[in-house]
Amino acid sequence: MRLEAGDRIGENCRVGRIISQMSRIGFRVIFASVWLVNGLFCKVLDWVPRHRAIVSRILGSEHALGWTRAIGFGEIVFAVWIFSGIRWRLSAIAQVVLVGVMNLIEFFLAPDLLLFGKFNSLVALAYMSLVGWAGMTTHKGMVSPSR
Repeated sequence: MRLEAGDRIGENCRVGRIISQMSRIGFRVIFASVWLVNGLFCKVLDWVPRHRAIVSRILGSEHALGWTRAIGFGEIVFAVWIFSGIRWRLSAIAQVVLVGVMNLIEFFLAPDLLLFGKFNSLVALAYMSLVGWAGMTTHKGMVSPSR
């Protein structure tokens, strides 16, 4: 591929389309990885008992492991959806809402169990901002992974 004088690097240019496609894949991989790691390793496999302790504090200790694993399986399914790129904007909105709600509940009911304590909210806000920005500014018209 060769750039000619007057070529713009944007959506209407081949270089712009390549960069746009790379960012689409990159965001999908990054965001899906966050949900996959937290769902599979931290919750389903119970490698991070702090997650079970948070669930126990919020939902009760009797079935904390079962609830933690169920939440983890849900996060794995969510990771697959995000990676697929199907209904990208909806998945971004869902991520922002879920992370916001989870962190709000944890902030008030289990702040001592959070990785960064009450500062966890800042990490969540940064993640929600990035997801929201990526969801609203990238993946225009993306409805399936074949695009």
